[in-house]
Parts: sequence; C-alpha cells; structure tokens
Amino acid sequence: MRQYAGFGSAASTNQRFHYLLARGQTGLSVAFDLPTQMGYDSDAPEAAGEVGRVGVAIDTLADMKVLCQGLPLDRVTTSMTINAPASLLLLMYQLAAESSGIAGELLGGTIQNDILKEYVARGTYIFPPRPSMRLVTDTLTYCQQHLPRWHPISISGYHIREAGATAPQELAFALSDGIAYVEAALSAGLKLEQFAPQLSFFFNVGNDFFEEVAKFRAARALWFAIMRDRFGARHERSCQLRFHAQTGGATLPAQQPLNNVVRVSLQALAAVLGGAQSLHTNSYDEALALPSEEAATLALRTQQLLAFESGVARVADPLGGSHLVEQLTAQLIEAATELIQEVDVRGGAVAAIEQGFYQEQIQDAAYRHQELVEEGERVIVGVNRFQDEAPVEVPLLKVDPKLERGQRERLARHRQERDQAATDLALEKVENAARGSANLLPVMADALRAGATLGEICNRLRVVFGAYQPRSTG
Repeated sequence: MRQYAGFGSAASTNQRFHYLLARGQTGLSVAFDLPTQMGYDSDAPEAAGEVGRVGVAIDTLADMKVLCQGLPLDRVTTSMTINAPASLLLLMYQLAAESSGIAGELLGGTIQNDILKEYVARGTYIFPPRPSMRLVTDTLTYCQQHLPRWHPISISGYHIREAGATAPQELAFALSDGIAYVEAALSAGLKLEQFAPQLSFFFNVGNDFFEEVAKFRAARALWFAIMRDRFGARHERSCQLRFHAQTGGATLPAQQPLNNVVRVSLQALAAVLGGAQSLHTNSYDEALALPSEEAATLALRTQQLLAFESGVARVADPLGGSHLVEQLTAQLIEAATELIQEVDVRGGAVAAIEQGFYQEQIQDAAYRHQELVEEGERVIVGVNRFQDEAPVEVPLLKVDPKLERGQRERLARHRQERDQAATDLALEKVENAARGSANLLPVMADALRAGATLGEICNRLRVVFGAYQPRSTG
C-alpha cells in the first residue's frame, strides 16, 4: 500500500510522511514540485508561482535531510515521482540516509526515472532523449554497485494513459520503452540477469473493469515473452513483470467529486484482481486540488479495506479461466504486439518518439475519446449524464504562498553559507564529466556534498547536453 505525501516544503512533507506512517502505511510516495522536476531551483525565474504547488520543493541536500528527518528509511520503501533529474534526487536520498547512519545497502524504494514517456505524455523533460538515456543507464549501473535493494526505474504506462492513450497503446508504448531501456543497459555493458530483476513498471487503472484486469495479465505475458525470446533471459525473475498501479486521475472529474470514491474503489479492485504488487489510490478531490487530509485518509482506507477485509488479495489471478477475461487478455496481447512491432519498424522507442509516432497515436485516441463523451456514447456519470444542478462543497487543501517565500529564503542562506570555491570546482567537474563517458553519478554526488544545488548541476548538464525542444505534431 502506498500514498503520496509530497507538497509544499520539505518540512511540511516530512510531517505528512509521519502522519501516514502513524496510520499504518508501509510504503511512502513523494511527488516533487514542477521546478524540481524540470531541474530548476526555487529561486529561478521559471519557478515563480510553482514552488511547492504540486509536490515538495527540493533544491539542496539540506532540503532532502529535512524531508527524511526521523523517518526509518531502512524499514520503509520510498517511491519518488521524478524523471529528468531522478539521479540527483536519488543521490540526495542516499546521502541524507547515510548522514543519519543508514547505509545505502539498506535503502529500498523506486525512482520513476522513465524519461521516454516525458516526451509524449507529461512534458517534464530537460535534455534531449539520447543524453537522457545516458543518465538512466548511469543510474542503473550506480544502483547495482551502491543501492542493491533499490529499483532504479519504474517504466510508466500510467502517464501515457493519462494523456489519452487506449489500453493497448498504454501496454505497447510502456513495454517498447522498457525494451529501449534494456537495450541501452546492455549497450552500457550491464549484465541482463543482474539488472533485469530490478526493473519495474507503473500502470494506470481505468474505468473498464474487466479490460483493466485483462490488461495487467496481458502485460505480464508480453514482458515475459519479450525478456525470454528477444533478450534470452534464462532466470524467471528476469522475466517477471513487477508493477505498481495507480487509479486513473484523468477518470476522476470535478463534477460530483464524491462519486470518485466509488470509481477509485472499483479501479483499485481491478488492480488487485489483475495482480498489482503495489497500489496507490487517488483521492476523490483529484480534479480540484492536492488531497485534503480527509480525502487522503479515505483513499488510504480504501486500500486497507481491500487488503484486510475483502479477502481479494489472498488469491493470485482469481479471474484466470474466465472466458471473458481470457478473451480480453488475448485481444490486448494481439493489439499491443502489433503496436510494438510498428515501434520496432521505426527503429525502436527513442526513434519513434523523435518521429512523433507515439504522440500522434495518443492524440488521435484522446480526440476520439472526447468525441464519444460529447456525443454521449461514452457515459461519464455526473458529467454527460445524471448531472446535478447543486454544486457539492468539499474541503480543499490550499498551499500557503509563504512556503515559496520561505523556500527561497532558505536557498539564499544556503548559497551564502557554503564554500563557493569548492562548489564551483565540483560543478566544473560535473560539466567535464558530462563531456566524457564516465558514470555521472559519483561526480554529481560530490557536487551535492560540496553544496551545489539541483538547478546548478542541471544547468551544467544543459551546457553539454542541450535542452530538448518538442517536435511539432500539428
């Protein structure tokens, strides 16, 4: 079970972590704010008005230490929603733990670190695809050497689905991205049987109950075949598809928000019946604001009711053998396989993204979905049928603007108090390393220890790698 806890400042998020731990949470998830995800410090002009709005702001190693203060990092697993600067946040987490006497070998968790889907779904990229892939493989290598319990990548179909993809597209594009990461890791000299068991996936859970159950079953069958037949994996663990599921945020409208409690419950049940190893349930106020304490608690209780009262988690693949589910599974395998083959013909995931293939497919699917909703052929309760005139008032979380001012002030103090000469030297080493081929994580860790900020390190990488400019699909 897992629940997000990131918003505002590191201190406020730390309080929320402790709140969730006190209520029986076994896995913690933290989302970072948009400036952090885009590689900007909180005092950058691009960050104005966005600091702490949709996640926690982390500029420095000191911020991460505040975030982790008092948490039993050797006894909980932490999942971090971070992609372009994922390696930096992972290093901060490791260094913060080590400063508390917790060795990296004891740390468990996941960084998303799936940069390819950023170019087609979320948009929180920094560098072009190919240097970004270098950072991914550098992180895979580093985790093998220093963080053996850590899952260094969570290959995400979730955001692809949120952008409007169909279930077959979510499967095909996520698995094609997975193929690209495996190929990149092998090209970097990593051994398949060593890194493959550490790969994980992240899928969406939509409203079509049986299709979603079948989708997860199809994903496992497809990935097993890919790893065995395409890459020659010999060990079963190398072929297994481990995945986290999150209920579909885009399926939770602002109209009649309490209906979302039912939607989330059904989606969570589909995830469990489909074999999810890890689950996040969205709050009913998803379309309105960051979750209030009441909404987050109810979302957590939804998981706990399924886990401890319903009995559905006691049985593996309980719908296996159902004529409907088996037929849907076969259909999804066939449809996704055709798309994967088309990606292969285009040169693989990176090339297909550079050509705009993913983007065009997803945009067409999203447009068709909206057409069906507007025509009334796809019913959304409370949106295009069964509407209520009276608005429903729900308590909403509001992020205090003082948090942004406070974060900027802490960052200013940090810059004044550090050894600037040592910081400059460490940043110069980062830039020089980026021009070469050595693993970037050790030199970035040294820069963080020297007081460099996330934004400063990303800016040095921008000098070498450039900044990605999206391809027009119009």
